[in-house]
Amino acid sequence: MDIKQRAGGRIMRFWGRHGGVAQFHRPTGAVGHVAGWVMGRRSSNVARNRWAARLLDIQPTERVLELGCGPGVAIAALATRGTVVGVDHSAVMIRQAARRNRAAIRAGRVRLIHAPVAGLSIGDGPFDAALAVNTVGMWPDRIARLREIAGLLRPGGRIALVSQPRCPGATAATSAEAAAELSGMLTEAGFGRLRTEMLDLDPPVACVLGYLPDVAHDPSHGLSSS
Repeated sequence: MDIKQRAGGRIMRFWGRHGGVAQFHRPTGAVGHVAGWVMGRRSSNVARNRWAARLLDIQPTERVLELGCGPGVAIAALATRGTVVGVDHSAVMIRQAARRNRAAIRAGRVRLIHAPVAGLSIGDGPFDAALAVNTVGMWPDRIARLREIAGLLRPGGRIALVSQPRCPGATAATSAEAAAELSGMLTEAGFGRLRTEMLDLDPPVACVLGYLPDVAHDPSHGLSSS
């Protein structure tokens, strides 16, 4: 066992004794810092975030909003393609995301906001895409939150909701159930053209992508594309 593995084992044992899973919901203090360390370095977490960033297929001129950005792993992937605003209700996570993305912040490609997702207001123009990785289940009144996020996107904007179930005994069937639930929420919040992708981890990761109507092509608005 090498030095990194031994250090990781010690950190995981400390984390388990001082907060455990609860620290993933709202990381605080020294124990929250450990939770962020785990999220930023665990291979499955890194793979999940980078995969989700690729699925959004961000273009150089596009702006992305990440809800619950954690230690900034997905932000780092997204910032190589477009510009990103990351939001998290944990000051510990915002500090870790800032360290991980310091060069992109200096270059103006990343901005971080310490705020809850509820009632979020960002006044610098609409976003092309939004991303939430394993955070939707922690939101109060999730349909209302998704509708608020829809209001921050441009017409035709897209969203990716990612879920890797962490309940004991989770299987591929559990992930499929999570995907169906996310799809239902997106439909109720006004998103369409839904697509589900799966990443082969244990358990599988589900990502549901949805799009807002493009008013320039939506006949209900009496407009045409010409």
